[in-house]
Amino acid sequence: MHILVINSGSSSIKFSLFQTGEGEPRSLFEGEVAGIGGEKATFKFRDADGRNLNDANAEIKVGTPVDAIGLVVNAVSKPGLPKVEAVGYRVVHPGARLDRHQRITEAVLNDLQEAVVFAPLHDPAVIVVIKEMMSKFPDVHHYACFDTVFHQTMPEAATTYPVPLKYREQGVRRYGFHGLSCESIVRQLQAEKKTPFPKRMVIAHLGSGCSVTAVVDGRSVDTTMGLTPTGGVVMGTRPGDLDPGLVLYLLRQMQGNQVDALEKMLNHDSGMVALSGMPNDMKAVREAVARGDARANLAVEIFTRSVKKAVGSFIALMGGVDAVVFAGGIGEHDAKSREEILNGLEGLGVSINSELNSAKGDALRRLSASQSQTAVLVVPAKEDWMIAVHVEHMARSN
Repeated sequence: MHILVINSGSSSIKFSLFQTGEGEPRSLFEGEVAGIGGEKATFKFRDADGRNLNDANAEIKVGTPVDAIGLVVNAVSKPGLPKVEAVGYRVVHPGARLDRHQRITEAVLNDLQEAVVFAPLHDPAVIVVIKEMMSKFPDVHHYACFDTVFHQTMPEAATTYPVPLKYREQGVRRYGFHGLSCESIVRQLQAEKKTPFPKRMVIAHLGSGCSVTAVVDGRSVDTTMGLTPTGGVVMGTRPGDLDPGLVLYLLRQMQGNQVDALEKMLNHDSGMVALSGMPNDMKAVREAVARGDARANLAVEIFTRSVKKAVGSFIALMGGVDAVVFAGGIGEHDAKSREEILNGLEGLGVSINSELNSAKGDALRRLSASQSQTAVLVVPAKEDWMIAVHVEHMARSN
């Protein structure tokens, strides 16, 4: 079976074509449309060996997600490429009604529309993408895979907000996100024969969005994100957890449509970009720190401090851990962030080997010092691959 995976964001659409059959799904092609709605957009399309298959200009104009989908459809429909037999989508928030990955029907689309109230900056765009793709591929099944499903195993004490019952009955609870990333990490570690599977682990998914998750026996027991992907640790453009009184204060200071303005600020204009005064790029912020930029230095310090607090609290929650796992763009590639987050945790049994930490690599690897009681690992987040795994399972079940 050939499965097309669509992983869409607010201004980009990543896509991959997987082949299934023997063993785990295997990526054949992948690409990305970035800068949707901006002055300049880019389109990339490569095969599994990294060869460029894009015959369009490097910079193009893509005004809407529908325009972007047109590029994706044209790319994967080229002569000689395998025929798409199923389509899977990463959907951030399923809302209160949907609690498992499933084939998309009219009823599921209606439930997703109701879920927009929980994720107004994420779900509307993916609903547009799904409808457009269903019109382009009407003869295949389409499947939604949710970022929250992995966290369904969290106990009630971890999911319940201390707010009036009527809101909890409307679906207000802690859902957790980056679940597809966490699940892909668990599966990779289960398949890794050289490393014993960690019974208790903390997964730090650190990228533009960041979360930390506590996992016992491969199941989520707590995580930093809550009702939306805005809370938890400090992120690229999101502040993480805030005093509710601060949110009320900000509302009182704003003019016009305060809710929309505050929502934009908390999702796009806060976090590292607000602290550093720089674009959302950890590499550039690190370079500014090296030049002595005080704002950039404070931004990095606040970021690593927030992640360290989350990691430490989950170690305490589980009575110790067998592994701390880093994933995501920052977690996989920024050695300084890993070092600064773990610095001072030696008393909790976590020590990192500086030489191993500084070495480059894209595969699963161990970074812990020889005396460390806890394994320190880097494991690539494979969300698209995880979606392909679920789609293959659902398609064969159907």
